[in-house]
Amino acid sequence: MILASHVIFGTYGFWLPNEPRGSWSDFVGRWELTRFGKATTVTSHRSLARVAHDRALREAAKEALLHPPVRFTGVQALAVGQGFIKAIEDASYTIFACAILPDHVHLVVCRHARKPRKIVGHLKARATRQLKASGLWQDLERPVWGLRAWAVYLDTRFDVRRAIRYVERNPGKEGKALQRWSFVTPFD
Repeated sequence: MILASHVIFGTYGFWLPNEPRGSWSDFVGRWELTRFGKATTVTSHRSLARVAHDRALREAAKEALLHPPVRFTGVQALAVGQGFIKAIEDASYTIFACAILPDHVHLVVCRHARKPRKIVGHLKARATRQLKASGLWQDLERPVWGLRAWAVYLDTRFDVRRAIRYVERNPGKEGKALQRWSFVTPFD
């Protein structure tokens, strides 16, 4: 039985469809990006983030985006968290772990009637609304989020605990402080 999901979703420009390490995309929708290669479709549910790749090529592809890639400031990340609180209150989600990083988010979400990708869509919408309401997102033409989310179902207590540890430690991998969010519910 599924107990929870580890979901990862990025800001606009975080993980492109022709990402050298692979993506879940099956086409490149922006003509300017096609010169950096076809979509790099993979079916793995394992993280590809640490796979060796040509960073210069990846950064060059990001330069071809219609808008600059989004990287949250600390204040913007706090507003994203406030938006998450509103979504959690709307739908009674239980979040076991959360890391809001400059260009992506990790969550461990308890099983819910909604599918993980629907939950992510709700969280993104509320976070975007909060950014705009706080005056922290003024370029209304520039998207905040990437289109997709990556979700891994967790069906054992061991898997849930492992994912929670991974999410809690994730900010440290980027030299950031550990995060403690008021909306996180302890597992167990």
